Amino acid sequence: MNILNDLHKISGSFSNTEKMPVLFLGHGSPMNAIEENQFVTGFRNLAKTLPQPNAILCISAHWFTNGTKVTAMEMPRTIHDFGGFPQGLFDVEYPAKGSPELALEIKHLLTPVEVELDEHWGLDHGAWSVIKHLYPEANIPVIQLSIDYTKSGQYHFDLAQKISALRTKGILIVGSGNIVHNLRLVDFRNFDKDNYGYDWAIEVKEKVNNYLLDGNFQPLIDFEKQSKAFQLAIPTPEHYLPLIYTLGLKGKTEELSLFNDKLLAGSLSMTSVKIV
Repeated sequence: MNILNDLHKISGSFSNTEKMPVLFLGHGSPMNAIEENQFVTGFRNLAKTLPQPNAILCISAHWFTNGTKVTAMEMPRTIHDFGGFPQGLFDVEYPAKGSPELALEIKHLLTPVEVELDEHWGLDHGAWSVIKHLYPEANIPVIQLSIDYTKSGQYHFDLAQKISALRTKGILIVGSGNIVHNLRLVDFRNFDKDNYGYDWAIEVKEKVNNYLLDGNFQPLIDFEKQSKAFQLAIPTPEHYLPLIYTLGLKGKTEELSLFNDKLLAGSLSMTSVKIV
């Protein structure tokens, strides 16, 4: 199936647009949904640069499944998939509509991959905690695509390329996770220290940033083959793989830029990516 045919298959409810940006957002703590800090400011500043999308497709670290699923309900629920936080965070609702039409088109675009149209999930905090800063009025439809935990980085990179046609239909595609994400080693005593990371986290952030800015994506796709520092930074892949989707959507002549590019609490990074 070529790109032209892909475009013809996409529902008429999505008008032709200029090519939409692609984002990877380092979402960090769920508290970023309700706190005021430099990273939230970074998301809001980003929002000022974005065209108004017809819909948003989010690939979140927090929907890690056996197989591939896409949310297909009219009104996705706000999922509070965390514990131990203040009641104010549990009170947050993000009442964006879903888009069954977009879900169905993604199912078609990803053929022959079997995609389940899901009616149960909703919007997890990897999605709503950051999207609420981009579109606080919740007036843009949002759906989620799950990450198949049985597949390799290369598989996810290739899968992302199959949905690239959505970008010229006004669909903003957002990966949400964290490149460096080792919760077992978080230094809570230094959580508020600016741009603080362990030596191995600093090493990985610098290497990843160089690969990103040089357009050298293969080492990032093959992250499991990299150094011991990478193994510490990415002990499990769910927060890292949304970045791979973002990179799979980059066009050859497009520019990649970084923002919120800081380490946090020793073993986390908030580095975020914009491709346009």
